[in-house]
Amino acid sequence: MNELVISSTQNPRVKAVVSLQQKSSERRRTGRFVVEGRREVEHCVESGWEVESVFVCEEMEGGSCDIATCRTTLVTREVYEKMAYRGGTEGVIAVVKERKRELKDLVLGENPLIVVVERVEKPGNLGAILRSADATGVDAVVVCDALTDLYNPNLIRSSIGAVFTVPCVMCGSEECIKFLKERGVQILTAQLQDSEEYYDVDMKRGTAIVMGTEATGLTNMWRKVADAHIRIPMLGQLDSLNVSVSTAVLLYEAVRQRRMEELRV
Repeated sequence: MNELVISSTQNPRVKAVVSLQQKSSERRRTGRFVVEGRREVEHCVESGWEVESVFVCEEMEGGSCDIATCRTTLVTREVYEKMAYRGGTEGVIAVVKERKRELKDLVLGENPLIVVVERVEKPGNLGAILRSADATGVDAVVVCDALTDLYNPNLIRSSIGAVFTVPCVMCGSEECIKFLKERGVQILTAQLQDSEEYYDVDMKRGTAIVMGTEATGLTNMWRKVADAHIRIPMLGQLDSLNVSVSTAVLLYEAVRQRRMEELRV
């Protein structure tokens, strides 16, 4: 049910949203984060996340919300622009409760496909990796030794809602390695040194593709425990791809191999 229109940027609820947008410490303290845009909010609700409240600016194109279970509040354009982290989000902003998930909560298939990212700094890269994970039907994304939080506005934006559709866990590298080894999931580390071309490695069995930062790559911890080191051939003058692009290439190779295996059966 709509309340009276909020027209003051000094309103406490408006200030609370701004704080959640700007401060990871506030997101951690409250267990809340902000989602902007109709499409992103719809993915959030459809995936079963708990939306606490929705702010709608009817002055903006598309500024409406049909989520009947949500507390909806109308705001003026000025207030919306104060709360919004980015432009062009259709006049819809939601406050959502964080979902706690640990490795033990993951439900994996018989031959799971998992993405592990170690110390990735840029929220946009992690968001793009989540989009590729959704597109390729990945069982889970594990973020190890994170340098950004899952609910950073840039991550949510770049994931286009995939942060809600792909099971995602944050943990330490040691904990993740133990988890994978106990379940017999092979570990493939993406690296240039001492590696073989990715399409020569069997990805049909349970597989974790492990990606590091573009600047420094993976730590030795992951290199040492890997079952195989894989690389993408670089035919030009540069020696690396964006980490999200590299992840997409490797994931689609896993999909290709698995589809070919299904056709042979």
